[in-house]
Amino acid sequence: MRNWLSAFAIALCSASHLYAQAAAPVKPAPPTPQAPAPANPSRDVPQRDGSLPTARSILDKYLEAIGGRKAIMAHSSSHATGSFTVGGAGITGTVHIYNAKPARSLVKTSIGGIGDITEGFDGTHAWGMSPMTGPTLAEGSELAQKQFDADFYGDLHDDAKYTSMKVLEKTTFEGRPAYRLSMVKKIGGEDIEYYDAETGLKLGTTGTREGPMGPMTITATQSDYKKFGDVMVPTTLKQSFAGVNNVITITAVEWDTVPASTFEIPEKIKALIK
Repeated sequence: MRNWLSAFAIALCSASHLYAQAAAPVKPAPPTPQAPAPANPSRDVPQRDGSLPTARSILDKYLEAIGGRKAIMAHSSSHATGSFTVGGAGITGTVHIYNAKPARSLVKTSIGGIGDITEGFDGTHAWGMSPMTGPTLAEGSELAQKQFDADFYGDLHDDAKYTSMKVLEKTTFEGRPAYRLSMVKKIGGEDIEYYDAETGLKLGTTGTREGPMGPMTITATQSDYKKFGDVMVPTTLKQSFAGVNNVITITAVEWDTVPASTFEIPEKIKALIK
């Protein structure tokens, strides 16, 4: 079961980018690339008393909290539906997220007055389609990151995908006691992940992803976990990136109903592949 947050963020960044283009004829300058912020002073209060558990023990506790490794591995695809709002931009819409093992994804957002924005990864190629940018094909580090994020079993945090996984400290995140983990990826870059010290549930992530306006540092929180079938899923997702704040509400998740044809590359994208 993969981490949906980055897919949401990239799709909604596309929406915000389109809104900005429509609102002003001058294209906004790309934000200056930033390294992931290790902590937000307004929400993270370090507490360094006592010894810290290992990163793997925290990740294992999280897996048990959402249903267990066996339940996660029993599924081969997922389809999540929901709605979103982008604060201050007047953007609302619906979102469909499809994922399948080992690493295939499709995110489709429908925005009133703009149209559909679609981003996909078929296991080899990562692509995007929008009314303003037309068909695009990811390359280099962007392609590698999309493949990383598309991992259907990303929640398992396979050791082979990371250079290091380390607990930095016990802190406070969104008002909850939490462990802050550094996850250094073999493809490059670092994600900072927060896990509730009491419930074991994941509370949020800070990391950098490639988007329509270049590298973006995304801070995401997740809450209101609900059980769909035998797996717990966060249904309220809040994100902040590139000056944009949004809230995504998940209303339904279906398991093992996604046909392989969902991830087929559109003809306009095939024309870009050499």
